[in-house]
Amino acid sequence: MVDRESFIRSRRDRGRPARISDIAYEGLMPMTVYCGIDWAEVHHGVAIVDDSGGLVARLRIGDAAGYRQLIDLLADAGDNPQQPIPVAIETSRGLLVACLRATGRQIYAINPVAVARYRDRYTVSRTKSDHVDAVVLANILRTDMAVHRPLPNDSELVQAIAVLARAQQDAVWDRTQAHNKLRSLLREYYPTFLLAFRDARGGITRPEARAVLAAALTPTQAATLTSDDLADALRRAGRQRGITAEADRLHQALATATLHQPPLVEQAMGRQALALLRALDTACLNAEDLAAAAEQSFDQHPDAEIITSFAGLGRFVRARWPNRWGDWADSWSCSAGQERGWAAGRGSRSTSCPTA
Repeated sequence: MVDRESFIRSRRDRGRPARISDIAYEGLMPMTVYCGIDWAEVHHGVAIVDDSGGLVARLRIGDAAGYRQLIDLLADAGDNPQQPIPVAIETSRGLLVACLRATGRQIYAINPVAVARYRDRYTVSRTKSDHVDAVVLANILRTDMAVHRPLPNDSELVQAIAVLARAQQDAVWDRTQAHNKLRSLLREYYPTFLLAFRDARGGITRPEARAVLAAALTPTQAATLTSDDLADALRRAGRQRGITAEADRLHQALATATLHQPPLVEQAMGRQALALLRALDTACLNAEDLAAAAEQSFDQHPDAEIITSFAGLGRFVRARWPNRWGDWADSWSCSAGQERGWAAGRGSRSTSCPTA
């Protein structure tokens, strides 16, 4: 009887990986294989190793045709619906990951920093290689699969909620960045405007503040505004109550004597503030729109009523719940509770089942 190493070597010499079905046919001990994919923007390196760490097959794929080659390679390596080959990759997003998740196999999203630490076990060179990284990822599953968590088997709706929740969080960060840039500029030539909205919730991100700033981009322009002009700006921003009192307050605050930049410099800074204001308007609109979309998707979840009943969950925080914990039934599937990976590889948390 041919030993397994000789059989695998003969398969490699013919340019074919050793399949589990072939090994069983030859009367050899079945082997377990693991797949690692070094993800990149254009091409992906694929490596399959056996349970002894030997390289069974390697491949470089790119577009949709490359994905079909990957599926064929996994099938030749023994992949089947009953025992799908697990895959390790450095990202939890993208078309490749989505297609692999659709096959029902376990996908392990390994942090790139962890992969870099594992790489030192196999090579001392600092040179990065797609093939080496793919082999490292496959060996991570071979040696340490138990300490890594696969991506949760979430429903399509939960995955959609996760996309919207992450996008809204990114929009909030963009809004904060745009706010900080505009505020930093206003400090250099328009401090009276910042003082006028210092105590208002949201500061200069409020619609009223952005409307007033659009009407008076410089202190010189602000000095020419009347209370009626400010009231019109407040109405355009959507304010409905206390318009006259607020307009009078802003008129008094903006008319306060202050230092000025040279006229031409002040005008230039006003044009710069207008550009930053447009960016802030867009960021605020995106954050609000994505928050509403996430809430609408969350309301379609079958467990929305249960999650909403928890005390302390606000309107958008409840929409982020499926992004963090996935489907409710999977998250609380045992009496003692189980550790679940946070969606999209955002860490882990130990949980326990709710009690009546």
